[in-house]
Amino acid sequence: MTDRERIGKRIAELRKEHSYSQAKLAELTGLDGGHIARIELGRYNVGIDTLSKVADAFELMLDFTEKK
Repeated sequence: MTDRERIGKRIAELRKEHSYSQAKLAELTGLDGGHIARIELGRYNVGIDTLSKVADAFELMLDFTEKK
């Protein structure tokens, strides 16, 4: 699994944990719903500004963590 796919999968998990639809997450981030779908599928190379918007929607900070 690539980093892009791993990050997309994690965003999808967080979205579901918060009971958000892709449309709701799009609304909270100001991004297009199709864009959210591409991110979650790992089909889009996400920049730091976009990741920051997504993190804000989940009240999280972007940070570096140790690899498992």
